[in-house]
Amino acid sequence: MISLIERGESSPTAVVLEKLATGLGVSLASLFEAPSAPSEPVSRRAGQLEWRDPESGYRRRNVSPDGYPSPIQIVEVVFPPRARVSYGTGARPGVTHQQIWVLEGTIEVTLGDQPYTLALGDCLAMVLDRPVAYRNPTAKPARYAVVIVATPPLR
Repeated sequence: MISLIERGESSPTAVVLEKLATGLGVSLASLFEAPSAPSEPVSRRAGQLEWRDPESGYRRRNVSPDGYPSPIQIVEVVFPPRARVSYGTGARPGVTHQQIWVLEGTIEVTLGDQPYTLALGDCLAMVLDRPVAYRNPTAKPARYAVVIVATPPLR
């Protein structure tokens, strides 16, 4: 699958990319960084990579500077009406913390068996140690920021 993606012969879904990231021991956001990114502290909008999930249509944009030595990553997501994405989170190296801050619309997040409905201005903090599903229950797009901090595994 990696070879097909690298050659541009396949457009992976968000679920496939999450599985690849987990298998490689990196965050999903890091898969969207430029390969030889400079370590600049400023990330200009024009240079921020955007990706669209071919299955759900959601768009994600890495906001954080590529390659900058920080444990924090910020991603903006635009989630289409009625869209749904589920990640069966597997074992990860270290601990990945994530916060979702709703900037427009409504989003439903289910972490394990616990559902949360988030509206404009709401923020959900979680540890990615269980399956997580995202759903937009409305007829309008939702937009939210995701802040990710991954801590390395203990040695």
